[in-house]
Amino acid sequence: MSESVAKGVSFGGLEVAAFESRQAKEMTTLIERLGGVPRVAPSMREVPLEENPAAFDFAEKLFAGRINAIIFMTGVGARTLFEVLETRYAREKIVRSLSGICVVARGPKPIKVLREYQIPVTIAVPEPNTWREILQELDKNAGALTLKGSRIAIQEYGVSNVALVAELKDRGADVTGVPVYRWTLPEDLGPLEKAVESIVAGNARVVLFTNGVQVDHVIQVATRGGLRERFFSALAECVVCSVGPTCSEFLRGHHIQIDLEPEQPRMGALVHEAAKRAADLLRQKTHSKAAREKSTWVSNQQPVMVSARQSEMGNRQSSVHEPWANSLFMKACRLEETEATPVWLMRQAGRYMKAYRELRARVPFLELCKNPDLVTEVTVTAAEKISADAAIIFADLLLIAEPLGFGLEYDRGEGPVIKPLLREGKDVDRLPQVEPTESLGYLYRAIRQTRAELPPEIPLIGFAGAPFTLASYLIEGGSSKNYLHTKSLMYRDTGAWRALMEHLARNLSRYVNGQIAAGVQAVQIFDTWAGCLGPADYREFVAPYTCMLIRGITPGVPVIHFGTGTGLLLEDMRDAGGNIIGLDFRVELDEAWRRLGDGVGVQGNLDPIVLLADQAFIRQRAQKILDQAAGRRGHIFNLGHGILPDTPIENVVALVEMVHELSDKR
Repeated sequence: MSESVAKGVSFGGLEVAAFESRQAKEMTTLIERLGGVPRVAPSMREVPLEENPAAFDFAEKLFAGRINAIIFMTGVGARTLFEVLETRYAREKIVRSLSGICVVARGPKPIKVLREYQIPVTIAVPEPNTWREILQELDKNAGALTLKGSRIAIQEYGVSNVALVAELKDRGADVTGVPVYRWTLPEDLGPLEKAVESIVAGNARVVLFTNGVQVDHVIQVATRGGLRERFFSALAECVVCSVGPTCSEFLRGHHIQIDLEPEQPRMGALVHEAAKRAADLLRQKTHSKAAREKSTWVSNQQPVMVSARQSEMGNRQSSVHEPWANSLFMKACRLEETEATPVWLMRQAGRYMKAYRELRARVPFLELCKNPDLVTEVTVTAAEKISADAAIIFADLLLIAEPLGFGLEYDRGEGPVIKPLLREGKDVDRLPQVEPTESLGYLYRAIRQTRAELPPEIPLIGFAGAPFTLASYLIEGGSSKNYLHTKSLMYRDTGAWRALMEHLARNLSRYVNGQIAAGVQAVQIFDTWAGCLGPADYREFVAPYTCMLIRGITPGVPVIHFGTGTGLLLEDMRDAGGNIIGLDFRVELDEAWRRLGDGVGVQGNLDPIVLLADQAFIRQRAQKILDQAAGRRGHIFNLGHGILPDTPIENVVALVEMVHELSDKR
């Protein structure tokens, strides 16, 4: 019997799931010594990049004196970088060049590697070794490195640390990422699949995560096995333990409640603390109704998306007692049972309405978007006229283009014209950071006014374009048929593409969060042009940045993720993020939902042209879509695209009435 077990620190025979890879044996031994039944399944494999031009490009800049500092993020990454460079350069040259610049080491592991290579460490980052501590130490050591104007390289560890890069750039630094290896799933997925199955079956009641990539990989395997919904539901009944703040950010990004995080972000401390507290935490989960209600996941095995927004005085969680909280729309966003299917329509405020056409005859489009009083009038009038279950703020996807430094005009045909064109890497470098409250304040004022004018039980939806769609507009200068210039930049200069997409994702998150702070209850992300890509290109060039945007949105606020022509991309869009996946009219709703699985809702998907037919035909098509949805939780009725200008308004009003009547469960 171990000393810890003898002192009462024990798992007491509980099965403990963990996903450690490099130290899987050590993790197994620790759990066994503390009275647990280990279910340790390696979740990741570190694969050196077969070709690493970024590393050699870094080396050339380093030797030429064009790098002022480097941040080493991990020990394995530091060692791999040196091994890659030594295939082309002498070790003495590498060491001499690094010894002449500011070297920042994130924790003891990279410090150990640097000492082996006899490279002096200028700044050692203390625990818990997150990007925040890196910034704090850089700020403290301004004498060693002045951030403004400095050229800083970051040795990346599988994925770019977007928050760190953004903060360094905000301080005036020129940042270069140096990727030296990537994470992938293990070759043998068997142990990981069995661990997921054990959690779903209720056998493994304690779950340990020691880094963020594990979280993504475990969810990916659960999704592949058709267990996504059941996995999240079962996880809510487990004691979920995170090794430290960085890992916890990943868990919260997936709306997973964390029950335990040790004071010291180390594997040993994590296992010991879990053994000490797991039994009590499980009892609380089992016997406390209040604890269950606070869980991220409700008892019907669906994710809770309690409406949340930031007030102007700071962040606060909106009360579940707000009038809109139990509306049909918000309940559907939370995948809860509804008395009828909620319905709202894209472009429900638009040219099919006589009052809107009369207004547009007097007021140019952009002027209308920038007039809070008129925006409120248009938004509220449309929602009330058709009796929709939600209103969507009247705005335009491209309003953020002007704060990004572009001119925006609309020609007589309503199409956008954007200048100057963004075509080269140097064009990306000139993009400013957007301060939404200053440059887009008119929209936030409109949201506040609209929220005050709407019936209190009607939710208000905000929206933004996804990074790819916004990038396409900026590169093409407007709409496009083949996206020649967008794809050309994407394929030709992957570094510029990544920099552009990260910049847009970061600023779009701020833009969306400003809308939430002003008073919207949900947001829709439009990836209007993503359908021009095949699945492989979408996964490589689009999904990581859409994911970055959605993860940056205020937690707890429902996100609808919509694209057109995306029938081949649905699973990848789901994995990129969103509580509700919007379907266009080119897919069958039932088949699309089957592919997406039970962990998300769907929105859609009547062909807008159906609304130009007679009402008997409209009713027939609405009934078909409701039959395909089969009353499942999480269906929001909408069109597969926006209302067309020639649509009779009486047909729009009739459609909303039909959906409510045909789906009424009372």
